[in-house]
Amino acid sequence: MSVRKLTPVLLVPEIEPCLTLWVERLGFEKAIEVPDDGKLGFIALKKGPVELMYQTYSSVEKDNPSSLAGIQRGPTFLYVEVESIDQTLAAMKGLPLAMEMRTTFYGAKEFGVKDPAGHSITFAQFGTQS
Repeated sequence: MSVRKLTPVLLVPEIEPCLTLWVERLGFEKAIEVPDDGKLGFIALKKGPVELMYQTYSSVEKDNPSSLAGIQRGPTFLYVEVESIDQTLAAMKGLPLAMEMRTTFYGAKEFGVKDPAGHSITFAQFGTQS
């Protein structure tokens, strides 16, 4: 068995507020958009080989109601390795940091933010160059 890809799907009440972070600040492109009652119900975002998806709770309930049974609605935690932590921090200018810049015992320089739905995103750079 070989794994070819792993794509997180973040469940949210609304997708639109989350797009500024990924599209405008980080340069992701909208690869797939699925409308639902005049808003987005699902979106796939891509930047190079990296992909991230958002889906609304209401869209999941319509698509497969039993899939939400027993699932707690809460934040997901993403750990994103970047080439330049300084450029990534500059792209987040004006957003409150959920975790201040730090250097870890495992050799990463990292900081964290939250998307508008409350999902935590830690950006990290390994090595000494920024």
